[in-house]
Amino acid sequence: MIFRYTITQQETLKSFLQRHDFSKKTISAIKTNGALLVNQRHVTVRYQLNFGDQLEVQLPIEVPSANLTPYMKPLDILFEDDYIIIVSKPNGQNCAPSREHPHESLVEQVLGYLHHKGERTNPHIVTRLDRNTTGIVLFAKYGYIHHLFSKAKMDKVYTCLAYGMTEPSGMIEAPIARSDESIIERCVSENGKYAKTVFRTLKQKENVSCCEVQLCTGRTHQIRVHFQYIGHPLIGDTLYGGKHGKIEGQCLHCSKLIFEHPVNKNMIHIEIDHKQLNQWYDLI
Repeated sequence: MIFRYTITQQETLKSFLQRHDFSKKTISAIKTNGALLVNQRHVTVRYQLNFGDQLEVQLPIEVPSANLTPYMKPLDILFEDDYIIIVSKPNGQNCAPSREHPHESLVEQVLGYLHHKGERTNPHIVTRLDRNTTGIVLFAKYGYIHHLFSKAKMDKVYTCLAYGMTEPSGMIEAPIARSDESIIERCVSENGKYAKTVFRTLKQKENVSCCEVQLCTGRTHQIRVHFQYIGHPLIGDTLYGGKHGKIEGQCLHCSKLIFEHPVNKNMIHIEIDHKQLNQWYDLI
């Protein structure tokens, strides 16, 4: 990947790179296995840039972790360009390898897809979903792009099915901590980190509510923990009191993602239907 710039002010190349959010790690990698060219000549970060200089920043080739095994299975691709790829994740698949599920993760599936089409990139997870949560997941194709997302504002909207009759709308503010009983489970605790969730009820019947949910913070299992906390656990969520005889995995779906593209600054708006949730709603 090559980024090209026309210089509009005098400064050192190092200053320019820092101002354009190239991290120390990325700059170091470029010096080792990439290239910095000004007017087609190789230079160092100490080079003094002048008005009108033509700068090329060649990102290094990234080598995926040895723990990742390319997984060749068709992806449900929602959006892709030279910098990012957005896919829809099914139920029962990890975003990244874990001890219990070391392979066939979504990141390995994206890696297999990119390498098969000749892109020697290393996908980085930007938005992550639990194993049994479905919907939109965003990957950056390069470490530099992943770093740019650290400053990006992102709106994620979820749809869920919860037991009982929820309020027409609500806000849940309750700190979340790791449970003393488990390394996986979380709970509401005064010793936890601040967490805020807002929701509105889209439809409901006697024993189930379909809600649209937006995270104001990003704590692990936040929606699942907060809905259990207000007495409406997600249907199918065995970890947080929502066991259901016919449904495996929590009824939670990332249905909308809105953000500014980190390179071209266009607004990206991805929205996908939640047909499975509608089927489950009718089933319950």
